[in-house]
Amino acid sequence: MKGKVCVFGSFNLDITAILDRFPMPGESLVAKSSKISAGGKGANQATAALRAGANVHYIGKIGEDDFGCFARRHLKKVGFNAVTILSSSERATGNALIYVAGENAENMISVDPGTNMIVTKEEIEKCEPAIKCADVVLVQLENNLSAITQVLAIAKENNAFTILNPAPFQKIDSELLSKVDLLTPNETETFLLTGQKITDKASAEHAADCLHQKGARKIIITMGAKGSLLSEPCSKIWIPCFPANPIDTTGAGDAFNGALAAQIANGNSIKQAAIFGSAFAAVSVEYIGAACTTTYEQAIERMSLLSDISTN
Repeated sequence: MKGKVCVFGSFNLDITAILDRFPMPGESLVAKSSKISAGGKGANQATAALRAGANVHYIGKIGEDDFGCFARRHLKKVGFNAVTILSSSERATGNALIYVAGENAENMISVDPGTNMIVTKEEIEKCEPAIKCADVVLVQLENNLSAITQVLAIAKENNAFTILNPAPFQKIDSELLSKVDLLTPNETETFLLTGQKITDKASAEHAADCLHQKGARKIIITMGAKGSLLSEPCSKIWIPCFPANPIDTTGAGDAFNGALAAQIANGNSIKQAAIFGSAFAAVSVEYIGAACTTTYEQAIERMSLLSDISTN
């Protein structure tokens, strides 16, 4: 039986340009190609969780504009088990301008969060039934903190496993961390949370200890091609990065977090879920666009390339 994942988070319309290199200030460059696609960390992670084998309810807020019409069509097409679309005419639908450049397909992103940042208390109260019945509740920081805190509080009151992906970075306090079972920052977010720069395994482990001191129970620090660190107060496990031929790394973190949530909801350990999430993310960077197109079967096949990894 599929586990239930509730994802509260952003929807953005992404405009992506593929370049040989990033432009300098004041410079205009001709793109190799461009694409308009669905994005936003919430929608991306919800899509990844669905494709990774979970029963997914996505909750997000859009504007009453052309981008919002695009969002409705896209979210219907994805095939979520359930969708709650909140809307407002006060601001535009969230959108992002993305540059992808170089052999490693690195990215630079500018985001206008729009309606993602004006989710009200009353709107979250209407979503309580969806949050209450979830096995795992997954949130990010691309919405207003008041709404995120409210969602996590409802989840914890109803014994859901909670995951916070602290991206894009906002300052969070110990009260918010107390409602989080698993925190999943990348290297940059870890530095912003702790002041500890990540340069190697030792520095990552030290930063994880700092996060534990701040109240984080379980932590996965994602480090791109260097892999990930799974840290609990009494143990630390390194999760490898799987082989990939990167074309666009924009949605790798979202693919990882969505797949991670799905696997935990389906009863797997955090270690097993992190290994699967790493393989799932490796496949995702081989496609253009932040919205996940990876399948469960592709991730399983990618895992077989590293036969020395034990998932037990």
